Amino acid sequence: MLATHELPTLNLKAVYRDAKIGEVLDALERDLIGLAPVKRRVREIASLLLIEKLRRSAGLNADPPALHMSFTGNPGTGKTTVALRMAAILHGLGYVRRGQLVSVTRDDLVGQYIGHTAPKTKEVLKRAMGGVLFIDEAYYLYRPGNERDYGQEAIEILLQVMENQRDDLVVIFAGYKDRMDSFFGSNPGMASRVAHHIDFPDYDVDELFAIAELMLARMQYDLSEAAAAAFRDYIALRRRQPHFANARSIRNALDRARLRQAARLVERSDTVLTRAALCTIEAEDIRASRVFQAAGEAS
Repeated sequence: MLATHELPTLNLKAVYRDAKIGEVLDALERDLIGLAPVKRRVREIASLLLIEKLRRSAGLNADPPALHMSFTGNPGTGKTTVALRMAAILHGLGYVRRGQLVSVTRDDLVGQYIGHTAPKTKEVLKRAMGGVLFIDEAYYLYRPGNERDYGQEAIEILLQVMENQRDDLVVIFAGYKDRMDSFFGSNPGMASRVAHHIDFPDYDVDELFAIAELMLARMQYDLSEAAAAAFRDYIALRRRQPHFANARSIRNALDRARLRQAARLVERSDTVLTRAALCTIEAEDIRASRVFQAAGEAS
């Protein structure tokens, strides 16, 4: 091995530029509101991978960095989006061959009868090889109370591939934090292979409203001033209800508001509609939601 003073000079900026890491991280900032701790951790991982690549280029001996990850948090907090960006970073730096993200759940991996699970799991792994396998709600793979469940078989196949082919496949497990903690506690072999744990926090009202504005802008819609106030009220109420899914719930709410806007325009307009009318969601389109009705009944 070369002595430290004999190591070649390495152009960090050139490698960073050629791998398009800056573009990926900029896209992450642009596409996701908030999530500062998540973005910081992604940048740290990207920096580690970049430096490890340069160390190998310099002939330094080092164990390859552990790449398997766990993303925990409630639905709609951006886990799949971050997984896509992580796949792009891994591909850009040469840690995976192709960089595709294959997203699956238990149903894609586990069969319903003897001899069905292994081929299903291996087929998924074949599709994902050379990229990233994203397993959502991964804890459903493990059901110890059911003797006829074949999830453990899928776990054992995953463990083998995660160890023996870790240079050609990165696995990201995702789901609720408490359930993922239990999953890893029940599967120590799995836990020992996962190096990076990233927790995705829920969005606050301001962040959810900013997400709504971003979604509306992409669809070329606007909220009137009264509608904006109504939607803030909607967010505050909806966050307290069961099954709230952060950005996913916001998208669903906007879809329903667009539905009401369309119905209102068709029912009430007997003249040619202006462009502004076609693009504007009014307060009544928001306040017709059952969320406000439920709040009124509860008060």
